[in-house]
Amino acid sequence: MYLNRNQGQYDDWYCVVIFPSRSLEPSDKTTHRIFLNSNQVQRIYLDELGTPNQQPIGINLMQLTVASEKAMAEQAKQLIERVQLEETGTLPKNEIIDIITTIAVYKFSSLSREEVEAMLGLTLEQTRFYQEAKAEGREEQKTEILRAVVPLLLKTGMTVEQIAQQLNVDVEAVKSAAQQSA
Repeated sequence: MYLNRNQGQYDDWYCVVIFPSRSLEPSDKTTHRIFLNSNQVQRIYLDELGTPNQQPIGINLMQLTVASEKAMAEQAKQLIERVQLEETGTLPKNEIIDIITTIAVYKFSSLSREEVEAMLGLTLEQTRFYQEAKAEGREEQKTEILRAVVPLLLKTGMTVEQIAQQLNVDVEAVKSAAQQSA
């Protein structure tokens, strides 16, 4: 699709198609067989790449996304240990650990924060994922408080500007809360 939309811009190209396993590759390849049989397309099957310790960290991250829950927990823990011990190249270690944590949190969405922390051997409060989620929670809580308080303050005769000043928030946030409560 990309090459079709950008015709003439790319005379030579190379494509890598990544599948969790060979069994998930579509069986009907008729439409794209000219490409699939060329040396311009490479297929990679994550479950055939060998043990995680033999692979680059980037490949390990992809493998985490398709690992079973049982295998994922152990692989994530080992990968965190590996990242902390090895040189990681251009991507900082804390960013790689944030990626691992994010994958684990999404994969184990039914577990509590404490359970995910215990499984990974980390404190999630130190990760960017947790900090962003916490900030979002604070913003939602602040919005809910404004929705409840602003109508009451408006009834007392205070102006939007006075409310914003007293609550130390933007005038736009007060106006938005006033409109949502109306």
